[in-house]
Amino acid sequence: MTGAATEERDERVTLDLLTKKMDDFARERNWERFHSPRNLLLALVGEVGELSEIFQWKGEVPKGLPDWKDEEKQHLGEELSDVLLYLVRLSDICGVDLGKAALRKVQLNALKYPVNVQNNSNGDGGSEQPSD
Repeated sequence: MTGAATEERDERVTLDLLTKKMDDFARERNWERFHSPRNLLLALVGEVGELSEIFQWKGEVPKGLPDWKDEEKQHLGEELSDVLLYLVRLSDICGVDLGKAALRKVQLNALKYPVNVQNNSNGDGGSEQPSD
């Protein structure tokens, strides 16, 4: 394979790269006028719904999805990508640096949920995971 497809496959994916690609994509199609925070949020929620449908009747599934067909994993990747791309676009339109905001949130969660050495030392993984 040659050209843009090869370059994209070898390119390191960052939030900045995705932001630029989404901005270029919208601008090239003159879709910027439709990309208000509200519209992007509603589109994001719709995509989360589509992602949820994939898991809806599967019950609990093991890490790595070993029993899933390749087509199912590909579909999952497409829906996860839709969610990510709308989230990246929404954060850009809102003027939020998503990478910095996410790192800050990890730090805040570390303060809110400090490591409990006693719980983690027995191998049970600690207490129940919060829903943040």
